[in-house]
This record gives sequence, structure tokens and C-alpha cells, in this order.
Amino acid sequence: MVQKAKILLVDDRPENLLALEAILSALDQTLVRASSGEEALKALLTDDFAVILLDVQMPGMDGFETAAHIKRRERTRDIPIIFLTAINHGPHHTFRGYAAGAVDYISKPFDPWVLRAKVSVFVDLYMKNVQLREQASLLRLQLEGNGSGRQRPEPAEDGGEAPGLLVELSARLAAVEEQAEALTKQLGESADAATAATAAHLERKLAGLRRALDALEPGAGGDPTHVPSQN
Repeated sequence: MVQKAKILLVDDRPENLLALEAILSALDQTLVRASSGEEALKALLTDDFAVILLDVQMPGMDGFETAAHIKRRERTRDIPIIFLTAINHGPHHTFRGYAAGAVDYISKPFDPWVLRAKVSVFVDLYMKNVQLREQASLLRLQLEGNGSGRQRPEPAEDGGEAPGLLVELSARLAAVEEQAEALTKQLGESADAATAATAAHLERKLAGLRRALDALEPGAGGDPTHVPSQN
């Protein structure tokens, strides 16, 4: 079963949440509602999200304050935030949104196609990161399965389990690398700085995992017990 990404929609007006759900339903991901900043922070305690769509003007805790809380938490600080606002107070107001940690700032009414395309990019990046963590987990299990983990796995004469798993891991990683490359080309020069930085971070993690896999190949140098962190 293909895992779906979760998208957090935060707005105090039910009609706005309905509109967002209608726009994003075509992405076929899991849409989670929150009608206040407090409710959004509560949802973020237990679930992982690919992106947050956050209304600026809300009673009580507004979007800026909510974003500040999100960015202070280690668990949630790297989740992309797209601010949505029905007002426009000029460059200073927009700058405040970016200063609060937003990757984008969109004024209402917005183009549904543009919003869906922007959200789709962050969903794709999130899914690539999930795949990357799965490959890293498999690699760690392989290392832990070799006794103390201090000896390099030797290839079995009959093409045994360890080499077979390395081949499978390499093939899976190659598929993720290919998808990440395609996503980078899709972004092109039109990507904003935050999106480009997220994509570059993903590429660096992929490169680190590829180096770790290469180090496990028979005859390769290096310490096979070291696996770069994928968090």
C-alpha cells in the first residue's frame, strides 16, 4: 500500500477549509483540518506533515505566532509553511511572513492551480525523504545483522543473503535518485530559495547514503559501520 502524505490545513473559517480541501483533493493525499493555531499545534504533536497551509488572520493565536511555535519545536521546525492571507499590507507584511519561517506567502483569492502545484512540490519532496529514511533503515538492519557490526559482510559463494540485500538496496536507492533528479529538473530555475534549499538537502542525503552503500561493496574501503544520519 502506497503511503500518503499528510497536509495540514489551518483556518478558522470552515468555508475556507472546504475550499482548500476541494482544491487539494486531486493530489490524493491525507488532508487534516485545524480551525485554530492551538489545534494545529496539537495535531503536530502526533502526526508528521509534508506541508502546512496556514491562514494569517485568526482570532487568538494568529498565523505568525503559530508559525513561531512550529519553528521552535525540533520535531516540526523543518515542515514547510505556506501562509495564506486575505489582506495585503505591502512588502513589510510579506517580509514578516518569511521571517516567521514561511516558504511561500499567497494572497487570497489565489489561483487554485498555482496553489495545488506548489503543494505538490512539497509533497513530492516529503515522499522522497520518506523513501530515503526507509533505505537507511534497511541499511542499518543489514549492518546490525552482521554480529558486532564491525566486520564487513563477505560475499557468499552462492550469492548469499548479504550481497543480495545490498543489490536490492542499491536498486531502490537508484530509483529514489532518479526521481529526485527528475524533481530537480522540474523545479528548474523557477524554484524559490526555500524550495531549492530543501531539494539540495535531499540530494546531499541521497549522496551520503550512496557513499555508505558503496563502502559495503566487497573490496571497498572505509568503515561499513558508519551510516550518515538521515534525520
